[in-house]
Amino acid sequence: MIGRNKKTGEIIFVDCSPESPKGRRSVCYDAAALASRKENKPKHSALGMAAEMGIESLTEQEYRNLQKLGEFDLKTSSWIATPADVRQLGGAMFCDRRYNTVWTYHNGAESYYAARGFRGILRV
Repeated sequence: MIGRNKKTGEIIFVDCSPESPKGRRSVCYDAAALASRKENKPKHSALGMAAEMGIESLTEQEYRNLQKLGEFDLKTSSWIATPADVRQLGGAMFCDRRYNTVWTYHNGAESYYAARGFRGILRV
């Protein structure tokens, strides 16, 4: 648990593992990105796995708030919720922490790397 929504009373849980969880790496961004790959497809997508788990991908602000609790993703990176207009153009966003700074980047949504995964948020 990392907090509680004062307005709704919801308890908020977020992945607080030091690096993007190992079982959730090497995934592209979403189902459309996965379907678009003709060769060397990853096994899954970040948003697809999150949906199966019943969690959501962090927004950029939620990711930045997580980084206020500690230092996360010093060696990995995590896909984050991407605005629809960026996604419609084929892109997706991810974040990490390097040089004591939280960075937000973009990449093609169909890309995947061994060090890129995703973190989830659950509101109960």
